[in-house]
Amino acid sequence: VQLQASGGGLVQAGGSLRLSCTGSGRIFDTDVMAWYRQRPGKKREEVAVIGSGEITKYADSVKGRFTISRDNARITVYLQMDSLKQEDTAIYYCWRSSGGVAYWGQGTQVTVSS
Repeated sequence: VQLQASGGGLVQAGGSLRLSCTGSGRIFDTDVMAWYRQRPGKKREEVAVIGSGEITKYADSVKGRFTISRDNARITVYLQMDSLKQEDTAIYYCWRSSGGVAYWGQGTQVTVSS
């Protein structure tokens, strides 16, 4: 399984971006997919998770601002990021667990300016 993340860029505070992560193979309903991020000088942290039945979980820091969704037919997971803050600046990574095996995509840089 290969994961390809895209959609990062430079945006002003208060703006929006949508990240996409497209994978090879197929997505099963039981697969769990997530977005992580690594801010400068910080450890990688979980941002949002989506499991089977569209059950989602968010880090407290992004609740109400970020939305994770998935399109199994397109083998893609999305992260809609609204009301971006400077502290959201990070490299964002997609992650997928399928059949008990975890896969990481390459990161995509998100930079939020003041």
